[in-house]
Amino acid sequence: MIRLALWLLLLCVGFPVAAAQWGEDYVELPAQPTAAKPGQVEVLEFFWYGCPHCYHLEPELNAWVGKLPKNVVFKRVPAILDDAWMPLARAFFALDTMGLRERLHGAVFRAIHVEHLDLDQPGVFLDWAARQGVDRGKLAAAYDSFLVDTEVMKARQLSSDFRINGVPSFVVAGRYGTSAYLTGGVPQTFEVLDELIAQESGRK
Repeated sequence: MIRLALWLLLLCVGFPVAAAQWGEDYVELPAQPTAAKPGQVEVLEFFWYGCPHCYHLEPELNAWVGKLPKNVVFKRVPAILDDAWMPLARAFFALDTMGLRERLHGAVFRAIHVEHLDLDQPGVFLDWAARQGVDRGKLAAAYDSFLVDTEVMKARQLSSDFRINGVPSFVVAGRYGTSAYLTGGVPQTFEVLDELIAQESGRK
């Protein structure tokens, strides 16, 4: 059990991908299509609810997102680097399907990292959500729905397409990847993100 926890933590931190072309503190990725409209710049955060780094990043990330230019579209994507990450990705999309993600996103992090609940277990997750005032039956149906199946598969494919090998990681405009591992710290990561956003805004 200890070995598994250590292995998952290493995945959470991440390591460089040899095949990537390196910039100074970001990775140039094979360009992928984005959902951004003309004039917009898409920024994706790849995270895992079980990652302590993602949990501790939340306050600073939320503050940064609140100051983004209007042309920036920010989206959270639950990374799926291993089958063990799928249950929490499914929980994210189940809440999203019911319009509860914004209200309960931070609460999921706290339940795992402060209350030490094992939300990987569907029953534990559903019971916890019910205590937050969520209709357990409706959430259970969403959790096992074809729509959530589809979103989980998309998230897994995106994790692969963007060569995500650790979280939290960011992808800008479907072209550039960065993280605190590359930049050397959280403040530097936001600086690099701002520069990439400005660069892509100018390009568009």
